[in-house]
Amino acid sequence: MTTPPRDGGVSGGPTVLRIMLGANLRRLREARGITREDAGWQIRASESKISRMELGRVGFKERDVADLLTYYGLAKGEERERLLVLARDANAPGWWHRYGDILPAWFQPYIGLESAASLIRCYEIQFIPGLLQTRDYARAVVMLGHGRAPEDEIKRRVELRMERQQVLTRPDPPQFWAVVDEGALRRPVGGREVMRRQIQALIEATQLPNVRVQVVPFHIGGHAVHGGGAFSILRFAEPDLPDVVYVEELTSALYLDKRDDVDQYALVMETLCIEAAQPDETPEILHRIAADLDAA
Repeated sequence: MTTPPRDGGVSGGPTVLRIMLGANLRRLREARGITREDAGWQIRASESKISRMELGRVGFKERDVADLLTYYGLAKGEERERLLVLARDANAPGWWHRYGDILPAWFQPYIGLESAASLIRCYEIQFIPGLLQTRDYARAVVMLGHGRAPEDEIKRRVELRMERQQVLTRPDPPQFWAVVDEGALRRPVGGREVMRRQIQALIEATQLPNVRVQVVPFHIGGHAVHGGGAFSILRFAEPDLPDVVYVEELTSALYLDKRDDVDQYALVMETLCIEAAQPDETPEILHRIAADLDAA
């Protein structure tokens, strides 16, 4: 399998480039004391369009970026050229573009963020984290939500997940820290044999220097999430990118980057890491679960 290309010189491709460009445009606008409404008028757009641009949630027309830079007092110079190059690169398709027919629009930004993150922390209550799933387990998960889909679509959805996993073994991998509820490890998704191989794959994954897995055992009882669901926190090396919390729902997802929201989720994650069994206990726990599967 080929390694997904590193678009635009940044591993996250257009998703991250758009966020970086938007952050720069917001900084320049605020430094000049210009309102979003006035900026929108300058490029024949609405205030909400400027807001979406500054959050990196829409594509950029190079002409619009050039007009805004001029309006913000950046009519020439190296910084202007750098931002215009960023605008061009931000419109390049990411490696996941070829899966666009099966990817919901609300999930595509996450793949770009995941690819660019320097640290990914996640809490899973129902399934093994996607980046650590075996092919058979991933197929079983896909079948739960798309069981009536054609076989070719099922295969492509699984292949997409397998390609995403390459982020953990590339030359500059992110740190990946997963906290997994014991229930997700004991739920035989795909059957006991599939689950047995999945547990063995998890044991092997814990040997990777950039992967850390903690288990929240049943005997803990209630814990910090207080009935909430799975979530991920992504951190980036680029100074222009804020931490992002990703919360997936049935037909949509939340991307939270306001400091208060991120701090609240970070506190929950830290508490989970304290409450869960420590990482050096994880292999023993997994071996015990595998033995229980063998005995069943």
